[in-house]
Amino acid sequence: MMSLFPLPIFTDNYVWICRFAETRRVVIVDPGESAPVETYLAEQGLNLAGILITHHHADHIGGVGALLQRWTVPVFGPKSTRIPHVTSPVADGSVVELEGLQWQVLEVPGHTREHVAYFSPTADGGPLLFCGDTLFAAGCGRMFEGTAPQMQASLARLATLPRETRVCCTHEYTLSNLKFARAVLGEQQPLQQRLARESAKRNAGVPTLPSTIGEELATNPFLRWQDPVVVQSLQGAGRYAGGEAAQVFGALRAWKDEFR
Repeated sequence: MMSLFPLPIFTDNYVWICRFAETRRVVIVDPGESAPVETYLAEQGLNLAGILITHHHADHIGGVGALLQRWTVPVFGPKSTRIPHVTSPVADGSVVELEGLQWQVLEVPGHTREHVAYFSPTADGGPLLFCGDTLFAAGCGRMFEGTAPQMQASLARLATLPRETRVCCTHEYTLSNLKFARAVLGEQQPLQQRLARESAKRNAGVPTLPSTIGEELATNPFLRWQDPVVVQSLQGAGRYAGGEAAQVFGALRAWKDEFR
C-alpha cells in the first residue's frame, strides 16, 4: 500500500514522498534540499528506495548529492550534464520500476529543454503524475529554455491523461495562479468554487496539492487555448491578434509573466 505526502521545503517547494507501508521504504521526487528529507525519514523510521528527478533546476536537485552520501539508491532523471547524480537516465517511453510500482516517463520540454514527467496509471489511490514545473495547479511553468509550441504540446499531452489523475507539481503557486485564471476566465462557477476551496486550505496551513487533470481542464486557462473566453480575454488585453493554439498559449504565458 502506497501513500503520498508533500514535504515542504524552501518557501513554496514540495518534495513528493511515495511511502510504501509494507517495506517502510520511500521514493522521493525532486529533493531540492536534503535536511528536511533526512529529518522526515528519521522521524518516521523509513528508508530511502530511490529518487526521481524531473529537471535540472537547483531547487529540484540540490539535495541529491547529500542524500547519496548516506543512501545507495538509484537516481532516475533526464540524461543531462546539468544533473550530475543521475544513475539511471530516462527518456520518453522509459519505464521506471521501484517498490513494485511502474512509472511511465513522458518527455515534456518547455520549462527546460530536458524535462520529464512520471506517470503511474496503477498507483494506489488512482493514477498519479509527477510533472515538476510543467503543469501547475491552475497554471504552468515559465518557458526558461523552451518555446511556446514545445510547452503547449507538452501541456496538451498531459491533458490527455485520465481525468482522475492526481497532479503533483512541485510548487505551492495555486492561489496566485487562480487569481490570474480569474482575470482570464472571469467569474465562472467552477473557478470561483476552486478559489474558495483552495483559499480555505491555505488558511488552514494545508497544501492545495495534488489537484487532478479534470480540475485543471475545468479551471486552468493554460489548458484552454481553444476556449473562446480565453481568446476574447487576450484580445481585450491587446495581447492576441489570431493564430494557432501555440500562439494563444504563448500570448497567455506572456500575460502571466507580467501579471501582478
